[in-house]
Formats: sequence, C-alpha cells, structure tokens
Amino acid sequence: MIIPEEILSQFNAQFQDYSKDDYIFYEDEPANYYYQVITGSVKMSSYSLNGQEFIQGVFKPRESFGEPAIFGDFLYPNNAIAMEDCQLARLPKDIFFEILKKHFEIHLKFSHIMSNRLRYKAVLLKGISSYCPDPIILTLLRYMRESSGHSKSDKYQAPYTRQHSRYDRPACRNSYSQREKTAKGHERNPIVKLC
Repeated sequence: MIIPEEILSQFNAQFQDYSKDDYIFYEDEPANYYYQVITGSVKMSSYSLNGQEFIQGVFKPRESFGEPAIFGDFLYPNNAIAMEDCQLARLPKDIFFEILKKHFEIHLKFSHIMSNRLRYKAVLLKGISSYCPDPIILTLLRYMRESSGHSKSDKYQAPYTRQHSRYDRPACRNSYSQREKTAKGHERNPIVKLC
C-alpha cells in the first residue's frame, strides 16, 4: 500500500464508497484530492472527439491515481471512473503533502511509481507509432505482464476483454476488423505468446 491505512486514518482520510460507473472526478476539474483504492478498481480514461474511450490506466487495491495533477498543480487530464463497486481513501492535497514531508519513505515510493508510469508511457508511445494494432497490443501486453510481476516464462492472462483493448485507428480499421472476426473463433482459449 502506498500510504498505509493507519496513516490515512491518522490524517483523517475520508473513506468513500462508489458504485460501478460512478465518476470520482472529471477531466478538467481541479486536482484538490489524493485518491487511493481500498477495494475494487478504478479506470482513468478520456474520450476522443468521435467518442472513442481511451483507458489511460486501471488502478486496483493498494494503488493510487491522479497524483501527477496534484504534483504538477494542473487540472485532472482524465476522468476517473469506478469499474466496479469500490471504496477509496481521499485526502485533501495539503494533507497529502504534509504526509510526504513527514514520511520520506512514502515520498520515495511515489517517485518510484511516477518513474514507472513515465516508462510505461514511453514504451506505449513507441508502440503507438505503428499504424497497425499488433505491435501496440503486444507492447501493452508485455508491459502488463512485466508490471504484474510475471517473468517471461510465466503464463499471463490479461485482465481485459476485447472491448477494453478495442483499437479503432482509421488506417487499420479493416485489418483489425478482420483479425477480430478471426479472433472470435478463438475466444474460448485466447492465448498469445509474448516474447
């Protein structure tokens, strides 16, 4: 856990319950709070002009989200939405900074997390430079496997459906649709070998 629950309680964190599909915050709202998942899961996402959802990240128990906007003092760049019923701990920004000042080990954890998130974005951007979905999907799956602690030799099941990973770039729409039609025949055993 990034901030242990006893420290959250000591600093009077609010423990709030959300139902599936509830918005925790909206894109372009001021970043006034630190959020940490206690139970359930939360996605951060944004929408393209044509309404296509782009999931920036999924956060599970013991993880936090939205901190870059707090550290950078800018508006939330994405929406945060409950993917299932969940409970979150919420701290005002000034209290969050107070905790970081008093607990250097927690501050160090955040530095580590932010570095890994930046690395993920760099890896993902490299994959997105391709116009076909295969390299992008494989890059994302490799990263997910690695960040979940699995080794290259371990079997890894991605916690997403085809709908979550839908790729709809105009240049690849036809080839992706063809692959999706082929993939539907293999849904019962959707295994991809990652190198």
